[in-house]
Amino acid sequence: MGVPLRQQFQIARYIMGKKLKRQERYPLVLMLEPLFRCNLACAGCGKIDYPDEVLNKRLSVDECLAAADECGAPVVSIAGGEPLVHKEMPQIVRGMIERRKFVYLCTNALLLKKRLGDYEPSPYLTFSIHLDGNRERHDASVSQEGVFDRVVPVIREVVEKGFRVTINCTLFQGETPEEIADFFDFATELGVEGITVSPGFSYEHAPRQDLFLQRTQTKQLFRDVFKRRKKKWPLNHSSLYLDYLAGNQSYACTPWGNPTRNVFGWQRPCYLLVDEGYAASFDELMNETDWDAYGVGNNPKCSNCMAHCGFEPTAVNDAVAHPLKALKVSLAGPRTEGAMAPDPAEGLPAAAGKKGVARVIPIHTPNAEHAPRQKTGSNG
Repeated sequence: MGVPLRQQFQIARYIMGKKLKRQERYPLVLMLEPLFRCNLACAGCGKIDYPDEVLNKRLSVDECLAAADECGAPVVSIAGGEPLVHKEMPQIVRGMIERRKFVYLCTNALLLKKRLGDYEPSPYLTFSIHLDGNRERHDASVSQEGVFDRVVPVIREVVEKGFRVTINCTLFQGETPEEIADFFDFATELGVEGITVSPGFSYEHAPRQDLFLQRTQTKQLFRDVFKRRKKKWPLNHSSLYLDYLAGNQSYACTPWGNPTRNVFGWQRPCYLLVDEGYAASFDELMNETDWDAYGVGNNPKCSNCMAHCGFEPTAVNDAVAHPLKALKVSLAGPRTEGAMAPDPAEGLPAAAGKKGVARVIPIHTPNAEHAPRQKTGSNG
């Protein structure tokens, strides 16, 4: 299992083409958020707390396809909100597939059984289904009982019908290594292609701020999880990103690796920071953003981030530059003992953009009345 060879080859060819052109910054994955409306209220999110005039906005089919053309990344991750709420999602997906983009349609799967007939199995389409752990953990994460038991049969059905399926899992405070390892075993037995896992990022507008892990906690947690691996888990990541999660790589963020296009425009600097403003075009995002202002050691908002959207591109670039290193980690697995590598905040330079880029005033910044409303309690 894992990422199919066709996809690995096309992404590798894309990266080598950028390297040959000596292009310093280029995207790997377009994070496309065509709407913020969702049918769940997850405790670690907060996007549905935008006012209705924002929640009712949609990117059109043409806007979504134009974003893919403008960006040029070989992979498109369609998130939200809940993408299946978007009535034109089948047309958006078909347009991406016609462009030979590898589409990861991120969904909580509550509407997937009803909408599955709108899609056909394709090597370019993967349903990335949100499942944050076993029954109790997932239902607590989405702030609704019974969701786990509704989603798991849908996963089995979609796999049986020949679709590519991955599970998208976010880890939060209070989870034990045993609990996570058991969940990875369960997910593997479901027959999914891969498991995408990431420590939760502390969204400023998330209603629950006590959920998020600190960096040292994250590294030790992943070491303890990897120690408990009894079978091969189809973790949908590069070997060096997993090694980074275990505290063995000194990586800085590559925020331009996963640029975000949503209903407000091109989001600076990544989809995790929602209050830094927007660019009118992809070219403006890449060339006029002060990348040096972000990342661990550069910005306190980034201090505990180890999310795959920023660090997987760093790991992939490292693997291309040092294939034997990547192969060694792939064969042996992440190291789970010994000293941890230092962070950029501990004296290493951040891998940001070119020096001397003036910080610009973001344009298309949502008005204050469009900002997500803060809530207390379990709703997101």
